[in-house]
Amino acid sequence: MTTSHVGRSRTEAFLHRWRPILPLLVAETIIWLGFGAILPILPLYMSDHGIDPATLGLVMAAWPAARLVAEPVFGWLADRAPRVPFMVVGLLISTIVSILPLLLIGPGWFFVARFVSGIGAAMYDPAARGVIVDATDDESHGEAFGIYGAAQSGGFIIGPAIGGIGGAIFGTWFPFVFATVAGILASAYLAVAAREPGRHHARHGMTLPPADGSPGLATTPPLGQEGGPMKTIWLPPASMWNRMLVAAVIANFGAFFASGTYEVVWSLFMQHLGAGLGLIGLSFVVFGIPMILLSPLVGRRVDKVGSLRFIVIGSALVIVAAFAYPLVGDPYLVIAVSLVDATGFAFLSPAVYAVVSWGSPAGRSSTAQGLFGAAGTLGFIVSSLIAGELWARGVALPFQAFGATMLVTTIIALAVGRGRLDGDDPSLRIRVPVDQHNPVPATKEAT
Repeated sequence: MTTSHVGRSRTEAFLHRWRPILPLLVAETIIWLGFGAILPILPLYMSDHGIDPATLGLVMAAWPAARLVAEPVFGWLADRAPRVPFMVVGLLISTIVSILPLLLIGPGWFFVARFVSGIGAAMYDPAARGVIVDATDDESHGEAFGIYGAAQSGGFIIGPAIGGIGGAIFGTWFPFVFATVAGILASAYLAVAAREPGRHHARHGMTLPPADGSPGLATTPPLGQEGGPMKTIWLPPASMWNRMLVAAVIANFGAFFASGTYEVVWSLFMQHLGAGLGLIGLSFVVFGIPMILLSPLVGRRVDKVGSLRFIVIGSALVIVAAFAYPLVGDPYLVIAVSLVDATGFAFLSPAVYAVVSWGSPAGRSSTAQGLFGAAGTLGFIVSSLIAGELWARGVALPFQAFGATMLVTTIIALAVGRGRLDGDDPSLRIRVPVDQHNPVPATKEAT
């Protein structure tokens, strides 16, 4: 078989396997093209219009503040109504207000635009992530979210280059218009191509070996049952407040504390080191590369061996990078350090998303995603509010603050999720007979 045939065969296999979420993956790439185009420009644009660092942090916090309030609500609603309309309408809302900073200038208007954009994102995200959970099987959640992250990073790599180059050539208006057009295209595509997946109201988790270490598929039935092979399955938890989901919520707070810090001070930090707009855009491009290359591979390993080791390694890399940034005085070396940082997030993201999937009660995947997202949003808000003030007091302080915060939240998350972060909760195991005609028996809530 020729190389071209092998490549085509693999592409066809990929498209067939992930067909239920392909429209979402395409839309995410387009969305992040627009988001990435604005991201390097926005803090500089607001600073050029007289926004001081402390006020900039407040304006940046408007977006996550709206999400904090709205995301759990829309996650709950998305579990009880068709999800595609939430995705389309939410994306349109975020898209329309993307262009407002060009038309309505001032801290108050900037705050309003960011807040309304956050409402749209709160409608879109829990529904989208719930679709991924329900449209994929339980043995593929890590890989599915790894591919999801890679799709976002694909747009994120190209978007900042478009925004930086377009802004340098045409003016600072260009990224805002580009983001608006990209969002409209993505929402139109979702409205036409996206399909509602079946809800996993009675779904199984991954098949796991029994707690005593014997094979998951047994040829001898347990005491009191006659004939037929048996296997051990992992059931969805009955309660939203299980140790897996709570640990993921805590970890997400720390991860988004880092994200909020970056959004407020990264462009200012690079500019402080002497970087121009083009190099600032390049720094965002480089950050996305490990996510594209590693996230799907990490997600696949997460599905096989669990999340724990990837959460530990990923968090450690991000924390090390946080404390290293202020020690580096050259913008090109800072970009090199950011590769370590991005590798950490490429390890961390699919691992934590998989834990959320395993910790989602049956039929409540969007609700769980809403709570998970709200925790990250809270971290984003806190860091956005203090990053500008810390920056005004010292260049190193914002990075040291998020490094310390992520260290603490990682330790707490590991303690809370001890013995559960590999999707292996003994209290949710059950031994069931294997029906040769229907190998997945009806589920029930674990006691």
